[in-house]
Amino acid sequence: MSDGASTGTAGGPLLEVTDLVKHFPIKSGLLVDREVDQVRAVDGISFYVNKGETLGLVGESGSGKSTACRAVLQLLKPTSGSVKFEGREIAGLSRRELRPLRREMQMIFQDPYASLNPRKRIGQIVGDQLKIQKVASGKELRTQVEGLLERVGLSPEHYNRFPHEFSGGQRQRIGIARALALGPKLVFCDEPVSALDVSIQAQIVNLLDDLQDEMGLTYVFVAHDIGVVRHISDRIAVMNHGKIVETGDADQVCEHPRDDYTKKLLAAVPIPDPRESRARRERTTAG
Repeated sequence: MSDGASTGTAGGPLLEVTDLVKHFPIKSGLLVDREVDQVRAVDGISFYVNKGETLGLVGESGSGKSTACRAVLQLLKPTSGSVKFEGREIAGLSRRELRPLRREMQMIFQDPYASLNPRKRIGQIVGDQLKIQKVASGKELRTQVEGLLERVGLSPEHYNRFPHEFSGGQRQRIGIARALALGPKLVFCDEPVSALDVSIQAQIVNLLDDLQDEMGLTYVFVAHDIGVVRHISDRIAVMNHGKIVETGDADQVCEHPRDDYTKKLLAAVPIPDPRESRARRERTTAG
């Protein structure tokens, strides 16, 4: 396995995670809860992300990818480990200390239906954080939100509409606009295309690619489809049962996988020719 904690640039990585652990207690008892076991959702992972690159975090459902992202962002308190953003340790900071950092690190959530408040208009959903962080208000707030909507391929006329008036792909674009509203440096994309049709997936991936070039963004792109991850990522980290089992350049991991789990993920990627698909499965099983 590659050393996931290596420094990638002379100035150090934008994000450096070392020995990150997140365990959830399993409790039992009628009158008094007592801990009988633990779910080891994230079990000592290390990785880094350089400024301007995309790290793909790939693994099947339940491998710990989303929990790892939430622990890095301090949305879940890590059990132990170090998380450094621009060289500053952020693990263990209070909510007040984390507040200014929220502008620098944002997340695009998996489900575009559940992640948007159905009672709020799009202008509120995207603009609330600008108001909370005292970035803009009044007419300036509306101007910035409309500009964000245009940037992600929507119309300024959508400002006063509700989420139920949009398709899944459009809702995910709204989620992207919300994540970019504060001008973050680092964006966690938590399976942003898994709930979308295949044709819409390509549009969203291409949009994220374009926005990265335009805004100088850094991504951690989470998915269970290693084919999608390879398309957008510079490097890939493969997770299985809460651990990173393989890391490396995207082409290296996909063309010359070392871990058996990585080989199985690659074998699961659909290909058009059914005979070749069957032969690939047989080779993987035999190996």
